[in-house]
Amino acid sequence: MKVWLDDVRPAPPGWTWVKTAPAGIELLARGDVTELSLDHDLGDDDQGTGYDVLVWMEEACARDAWSGPAPTIHVHSANPVGRSRMLAAIEGFRRQFQAMRERA
Repeated sequence: MKVWLDDVRPAPPGWTWVKTAPAGIELLARGDVTELSLDHDLGDDDQGTGYDVLVWMEEACARDAWSGPAPTIHVHSANPVGRSRMLAAIEGFRRQFQAMRERA
């Protein structure tokens, strides 16, 4: 499944559109997301951010609770500060995912 997280921009054809961080996390927790594209700003603090999704992904790997493959991750956010934080979090997720695989 391809997941598009954005509160405003509709998903491209073939992608599942979610508008909140918790909705994105719910799909990721199932373990069948193969590709993920994230916006940072999702309207208000109650909706979370794309960065929150990445933090959840990192923590799931650190707890050996990640199921499924590592998805290909894209950032389509126009927020330069948020984008930078998200790119760093993607690298953190990749490191945690690799460490989790090595522990298995």
